[in-house]
Amino acid sequence: MRYRTWMLSIVAVLASGGAAGDELRNQLADHPSAYLELHADDPVQWQEWGQAAVERARSEDKLLFVSSGYFACHWCHVMQRESFKDDAIAAFINRHYIPVKIDREIEAALDGLLIDFVRRTRGYAGWPLNVFITPEGHPLVGLVYMPPEDFAKLLEGLAGAWHEDRASLREEARVAAESLAAPQPPGDAEIPVGLGRSLQARLAEHARQLGDDMEGGLGDQSKFPNSPQLKGLLDLYAASGDAQLEDFLRLTLDQMAEQGLRDHLGGGFFRYTEDPSWQVPHFEKMLYDNAMLASVYLRAARELEEPRYEAVARETLDFMLRDLRVANGGFASALSALDDQDVEGGYYLWDRRELEDLLPPEEFAVVALVWGLDRPPQFEHGHHLTRALSDEAAAARLELDQDELRRHLASARERMLERRAQRVLPRDDKVITAWNALALSALARAAELPDGKVYREAGERVRAVLVERLWDDEQGRLWRAARGERTLGEGALEDYALAAAAFYDWAQVSGRAADYALAERVVREAWRRFYDGGWHLAEHTLLRYGVAQTLLSDEHLPSPSAAVLGTTLRLAERLDDTALRTQALAALNVGHRALEDEPLWFVGHIRLLAALEPPASARAAEPVSAATDSMR
Repeated sequence: MRYRTWMLSIVAVLASGGAAGDELRNQLADHPSAYLELHADDPVQWQEWGQAAVERARSEDKLLFVSSGYFACHWCHVMQRESFKDDAIAAFINRHYIPVKIDREIEAALDGLLIDFVRRTRGYAGWPLNVFITPEGHPLVGLVYMPPEDFAKLLEGLAGAWHEDRASLREEARVAAESLAAPQPPGDAEIPVGLGRSLQARLAEHARQLGDDMEGGLGDQSKFPNSPQLKGLLDLYAASGDAQLEDFLRLTLDQMAEQGLRDHLGGGFFRYTEDPSWQVPHFEKMLYDNAMLASVYLRAARELEEPRYEAVARETLDFMLRDLRVANGGFASALSALDDQDVEGGYYLWDRRELEDLLPPEEFAVVALVWGLDRPPQFEHGHHLTRALSDEAAAARLELDQDELRRHLASARERMLERRAQRVLPRDDKVITAWNALALSALARAAELPDGKVYREAGERVRAVLVERLWDDEQGRLWRAARGERTLGEGALEDYALAAAAFYDWAQVSGRAADYALAERVVREAWRRFYDGGWHLAEHTLLRYGVAQTLLSDEHLPSPSAAVLGTTLRLAERLDDTALRTQALAALNVGHRALEDEPLWFVGHIRLLAALEPPASARAAEPVSAATDSMR
């Protein structure tokens, strides 16, 4: 569906477009979502997503304006400050639309459908995500961040077009929504011999096409960690031993660990960097990124025989335990990119003079050399620490032995962490099922380390939160999230998929039959609630958009469909359940064209297909139960 010219011009808005019925009132005060609570004082009269908002749009014959964001999102805060707190813009929205604010981390399935719509219509998507929806529930227009002047023009143009020709707009939105292709029906349980290997070869080719040989990572602009893709490429390396792939993996893992994507003081990774050389991050820290990257670095330490990667994984897990763990033992979803003074990255940035005053001269000399303080600061408010020299090179430059240099660096790090702890960094402390499941899978791998007792204890607490707070055993259902004593939202497919995988991962650590049984119960619920020949992101939705999908891609989270299929195959092998295995294989044996065209974005499915092949070498020989795990 193409943008129409009226979306790009100012159209006179008639006075008759006023509101009907009771005046809107902002519904977000004291909301259990920390993100939605931030919008409680906006002059936009935000409604919660639900039947009441849709019914109001129908009764007043207005478009819904649905805005999706999240607590740690920098540009979400910018658009709030520039547009949603602007009295004139807010008054116009309140008069001509039914405004709805959603937390994308709670309404994950709805957000996923809206992302799909905006990506199809604009060619890209992100947050803040803003979509205008007809009263019947069909998406009409979508956009991401806009400067306030452009946003005001679009609001006026769309309101005018709706007033003049709403019948045509309704029809356009309906036809576009209903034109989406139906899913391919399940295939035969007999998967062609060689399919997995041929797709792995295509995966290697795709990685060579998109991989950055100079800086590591995928693409040549902004850099994301792409954890599911790295996991798939580690699988491929484990099977092939390909030297070129090894070089790319080492380059990528080193750049992510040593440059600006990682917090060199406190551990943990930021969401992404704006530049291709991994120097300038957006400073939000997300639980899912850190859980997956801990798993990736643990796996890389084993496959690449590199102890440094295990140290990175440990620092990442220790950051999670120190800074993200909430009182009940689960993990908070995110740390904000903005400090309490609304400075992006302010919590992490350092003024050179502050460090000269804080550190003894010998420690400052080490810090300045190792972390590049002699370079101009990357940000207006100071230096973001990135590796400028290796320990070996810095020690040689300062005429120190490496042990002495590391002692100075460790001492300086402790002083700097103590000083940084006096700063304030907002945290979104809701406990999200899917993301805590990824954390449990990471802790399951870490618990197997020789001194992994602390991770095993932490994993038991996360398991308890998932079971006792987020799983309704009587109803056989998962909640999406919890904050304090309140549960939030229905579980989406990704919650069931990743929770089932995590319970199986944890069962392999605990050895408890109850954990295996829980994994089976949750995965069977995933099939029952979300599969009908294709996969649905949500069990219920008011949005009239989207159809069941043959397979789901690996994006910022692992593919939910691949996670369900992987856990099902593991259970089928453990239970010797032929019917369960046949069910999984039939759902797996589809979408071959998508796998061939975009293999990097379907690595989860390719991994499962490759695991079913007879091993090509002794290096690749591992049981299906080991090769089809989640993110371990």
